[in-house]
Amino acid sequence: MEIRNNVTEFILLGLSQNKEIQMLCFLFFFLCYIAICLGNLVIMISITCSQLSNQPMYFFLSYLALSDLFYTSTVTPKLMSDLLTERKTISYNNCMTQLFTTHFFGGIEVFILTGMAYDRYIAICKPLHYAIIMNRHRCNTILIASCAGGLVHSLGLFLLAIFLPFCGPNEIDHYFCDVYPLLKLACTNTDKIGFLVIANSGMMGLVIFVVLMASYIMIMYTLRAYSVESRRKALSTCSSHITVVILFFVPVIFIYFRPATTLPEDKVFTLFYTIIVPMLNPLIYTLRNMEMKNAIKKVWCNQIFVAREANDVKGI
Repeated sequence: MEIRNNVTEFILLGLSQNKEIQMLCFLFFFLCYIAICLGNLVIMISITCSQLSNQPMYFFLSYLALSDLFYTSTVTPKLMSDLLTERKTISYNNCMTQLFTTHFFGGIEVFILTGMAYDRYIAICKPLHYAIIMNRHRCNTILIASCAGGLVHSLGLFLLAIFLPFCGPNEIDHYFCDVYPLLKLACTNTDKIGFLVIANSGMMGLVIFVVLMASYIMIMYTLRAYSVESRRKALSTCSSHITVVILFFVPVIFIYFRPATTLPEDKVFTLFYTIIVPMLNPLIYTLRNMEMKNAIKKVWCNQIFVAREANDVKGI
């Protein structure tokens, strides 16, 4: 069957049409993007340049920070540039590229969070076997599987979108190209495709969220037998992960685990997992984590000390 496609570009309606609100949004997202870049870069460098890189949990955290950086970069720069322009357009090819990359890095983040939950489960529920099970080969395998899972997830949505016929309106009521707003513009019946999107994104998000929460319930149950100090240390780590999981998965489930419709609230919920969570992740994982705090102090204080010594030598 021939695919009809008379649309060469889409118009993004964005968050608001009010000029003053757009400028305020630009300033807010500009600061958010700087915080995301700096925070996640600090996490990655601090882990890579310290002994924490040998621990599976921090190995995954460094790659979570990297995926956060790429994930938000697929959306935020375009959003900021659109807030400064009168006509917010995106070409058909760039729209499909954005759809693919957003879900690719978002899928990787979902599976890395799952790997981190598995790591905590083994560490607390099977501590005697932890070093054997969570060796570097197993960590690399989980990371590769996360990338493969993100690719399969994004490729599925990309193939659903690329074959949609667009022959009429081209205004997307969103600030980036996502699958449900595109389904709304397609000049064909999208009920079956909408069901496939629910299976690909909504069901996947719900199942993984339930599995993650079940694993943490088992962890909490196991912690009853631990000493007060060990319980406090384990809870400080697990509470950070649970916070991130809830902030990320609840909006995702709200957006994708429903029929193919768009709601006014979608933009706000989408902001949570595309911008707000990547910005908060560095704070959440460091505020209650003494190992991470000490690594940051050690790495960055050493860098400052080395820089001062180099300047003193030049002065001599």
